Amino acid sequence: MNITVINGTEKHGVTYRLKEMFLAEFKDKANITEYYLPKDCPSFCTGCLSCTLKGESTCKDAEYIGKIDKSLLEADLIVMTSPAYVFHATGAMKAFLDHFAYRWIPHRPAPEMFGKRAVIITQCLGSGTKSAAKDMKHSLSWWGISKIGIFTGALMSDIVWEKLSQKKQAELTGKIQKLSRKFAHIDYTKPAHTNLITKFKFLVCRMMQQSIHQSDPEYLDGKYWAEQGWLDSGRPWK
Repeated sequence: MNITVINGTEKHGVTYRLKEMFLAEFKDKANITEYYLPKDCPSFCTGCLSCTLKGESTCKDAEYIGKIDKSLLEADLIVMTSPAYVFHATGAMKAFLDHFAYRWIPHRPAPEMFGKRAVIITQCLGSGTKSAAKDMKHSLSWWGISKIGIFTGALMSDIVWEKLSQKKQAELTGKIQKLSRKFAHIDYTKPAHTNLITKFKFLVCRMMQQSIHQSDPEYLDGKYWAEQGWLDSGRPWK
């Protein structure tokens, strides 16, 4: 199997350690490709809309985005990690997710995404883990992914692993290993189930794309949906 990891920071702190614990179950059975932000996606999205109106290859950062997009599409499991900064994912993670607006269901979602699984790993000192995880889950779910596991670790004494109490270290370790074992025992030869919320989003967007395609057959998103067969009876899930 293939795993693609998007690290929301280049720092090797607690989030990195938790991610390594999660991946330990997969080391001997998976090809793991990792990207570190902002190094592997160093530029901000400028909101030029070129990716949605003209195609993702016209993005000014296509050399970075195309490589990561290919890796995501080939992955059986996507892992996203980010510590919580001011109650949200890192700025580098947000900049990365902005680049993939064209992959949202209202635009040109990849059919492969609807059968994938994903895991989110986040932690912080005090509060903010849930809202940080939500930042990443929003994009994953709007890419078409239904099966998303979430790990949130709230630290109360320090943000350095070695300074945490043995009790807290054991608690975090046990929690991440439990999630890891859960995802390690999945049969990845079978696509994940697409839930009703995702199907509803798709069908609403389908009605929108039908209308747009009728009024403007050359509009890129509508043409894409037509080519996929989604404006008729075709669906991206099985």
